[in-house]
Amino acid sequence: MMDTNIVSVPSSEGPVILHDAADFVGMRRAGRLAAEVLDYITPFVQPGVTTGELDRLCDVFTRERGGISAPLGYKGFPKATCISLNHVVCHGIPGDRRLEEGDIANVDVTVIVDGWHGDTSRMFLVGTKVSLKARRLVEVTRESLRRGIAAVRPGATLGDVGHAIQSYAEGAGFSVVRDFCGHGLGTTFHTAPSVMHYGQPGRGLVLRPGMFFTIEPMINAGRHDVKILDDGWTAVTRDKSLSAQAEHSLAVTEEGCEIFTLSPQGLDSFSEVRGP
Repeated sequence: MMDTNIVSVPSSEGPVILHDAADFVGMRRAGRLAAEVLDYITPFVQPGVTTGELDRLCDVFTRERGGISAPLGYKGFPKATCISLNHVVCHGIPGDRRLEEGDIANVDVTVIVDGWHGDTSRMFLVGTKVSLKARRLVEVTRESLRRGIAAVRPGATLGDVGHAIQSYAEGAGFSVVRDFCGHGLGTTFHTAPSVMHYGQPGRGLVLRPGMFFTIEPMINAGRHDVKILDDGWTAVTRDKSLSAQAEHSLAVTEEGCEIFTLSPQGLDSFSEVRGP
């Protein structure tokens, strides 16, 4: 049951919470740790390392700094992170697969710090022999996220955000996955609103200061269709084309938006869209 003291606005999915200044403090801590995990793991993403070892390193780093992994045990998910390679769209389960020259890898981490969730993912180019097509896909995915974030401001709509992503990605010759989306978060891992990465300007939920959510476009080199493997988690492209994803957690502010999961080391190049 929702606390009656919490300010929220109605949506088709249920109430969307409008958070206060104290909530921003909690989310900044969680978001910073999530970003620190990705900064920490960056030098380890090299040919020969297993995805299971990367997962273990992320989990240890998180725990040593007072956080815990949100994915571990969530609806039965068996690992602390999601690591998705090449044609895996999202929710890849870390294991004994070794990274190879030319792979592209998404590492997706969500940490919980004092009850607050910081959720972010980043793409990595493995080795020095990544194809030009794969590099272009990763670049377009990162830029799609930047454009989606840049559309966030009071009075804008989620349709504006989705349109900014879709128009750029499709204009570059790629496709936008429809089956997965961004989401509200805070003291809950997934909550309203759902943040689609495609849409029409002016449509959907009107954004208001205090809304927290992720934007996490999944962009495919081929068609947008996906399928889920027998493990019940791993989503892959149906046509086996490459896929890439980038994600940040953010808040709508009076002036625009604030990204909670910016890289402390400046490794994700998102400072130009940061809020106050």
